Amino acid sequence: MRRADRLFDIIQALRRASGPLTAAQLAEQLEVTVRTVYRDIASLQASRVPIEGAAGLGYMLRQGFDLPPLMFTRDEIEAILVGTRLLKRTGDPGLQTAAEGVLSKLSVALPPHLRDHLDLAPVYVSPAGAVTPQQADLNDIRTAIRDRRKLRLSYVDAEGQATERVVLPLAIAYFVEATLLCGWCELRQGQRNFRLDRIREMNLLTDSFAAEHARLMAEWLASQQQSPA
Repeated sequence: MRRADRLFDIIQALRRASGPLTAAQLAEQLEVTVRTVYRDIASLQASRVPIEGAAGLGYMLRQGFDLPPLMFTRDEIEAILVGTRLLKRTGDPGLQTAAEGVLSKLSVALPPHLRDHLDLAPVYVSPAGAVTPQQADLNDIRTAIRDRRKLRLSYVDAEGQATERVVLPLAIAYFVEATLLCGWCELRQGQRNFRLDRIREMNLLTDSFAAEHARLMAEWLASQQQSPA
């Protein structure tokens, strides 16, 4: 491991820790000697990284300090590439545009030898996936989920039956064959999933369900854990 990568990993380990980390614990994580950790800590402190503590007591990173994670490994770059390319299979134009923005920022931030790997990484993701919904705006759905606002849907089920629904949106589920809106349906008085390609009309309402969100979200998460694999 390069020393620059190791110094970065020390900072990240201290950031994630809930309490002080000893040099021995850091050495075990990084697979180096304790003496190497002591030298690295001293170097970071000399560079004004606010690491507090001492040998034998453990080290902590002063709260509020952060570093932009600009030094990625090749495996991490490939993970980002696969993730952003998988977004093309969701049929979600907003997230696809955001993914391109991530890759653009990453290209600027990476050093030249890693930037080349971003362009030439040997990973491929099939473009086939869910279609982009024509009537359901995924940006509006994400806004509704974040702001705890209700949605009014004109929905057609698998049998072709049309209904009007008011839904308390909780999550979006992306599958290869379809994208689902998951939420509480006032008409059915229960948790329901709605295929976005079956929504004929959708309106973002001003009605808030913030007071009910925590309970509904807990129930939805519990139902996902109970679902068969």
